[in-house]
Amino acid sequence: MKKLFALLMMASLPALAQVTVAEPWVRATVAAQKATGAFMTLTSAQPAKLVGVSSPAAGAVEVHEMKMENDMMKMRQMQALELPAGQTVKLAPGGYHLMLLDLKQPLKDGDKVPLTLEIEDAKKVRSKITVEAPVKPLTATH
Repeated sequence: MKKLFALLMMASLPALAQVTVAEPWVRATVAAQKATGAFMTLTSAQPAKLVGVSSPAAGAVEVHEMKMENDMMKMRQMQALELPAGQTVKLAPGGYHLMLLDLKQPLKDGDKVPLTLEIEDAKKVRSKITVEAPVKPLTATH
């Protein structure tokens, strides 16, 4: 009876989105620069969304998309980034990325930037993942 109860309790727990983060990094800044990009690869075991990001290094962090529209590169903020089950979503220069805004101080090659990603699964259950992203030189592309 106890085993059955334990199994029923585990079955009723919400299944958290199992998202893995690979190769996170942040682009370095120059002295007066107040914004920069953060990049990484996200893979979710089940359908989920990246719905928020924060960092003590920035006043705000936004999820952005860059794409060509009418022969012009445009960047826009996104409210959420879909993470389809089993598919890799790459955040890279020129595509999806994170914008760290209102930086508290310049970021130099070798620094580490903590980022907290907020993930929402298909059942609207939210979880957080914290990563330390190394800062790479201004010229880095990956």
